[in-house]
Amino acid sequence: MGKYMSVRDAVLSQVKQIAEQQRKTLQPLTDDLPLVGSGLDALCIALVVANLEDELGIDPFSIGGDVALPETLGEFIEFYEKAA
Repeated sequence: MGKYMSVRDAVLSQVKQIAEQQRKTLQPLTDDLPLVGSGLDALCIALVVANLEDELGIDPFSIGGDVALPETLGEFIEFYEKAA
């Protein structure tokens, strides 16, 4: 990953890459796009999370506590930005 790539860019890049690998058709990637209904299924989202952990070195889901799971793409990106 380029050192200057933002967390947002990394997330969007992974979403597109996984969708392509899994042959999923994505809806336009806007911040208010619901993750469920984006074209990605649970497996795809899990792959995105695993790849982002490798790429960014963060897994916001492992931090624990009462974390509300992100429902939209924007919340998902923000989730990673806060953890970074």
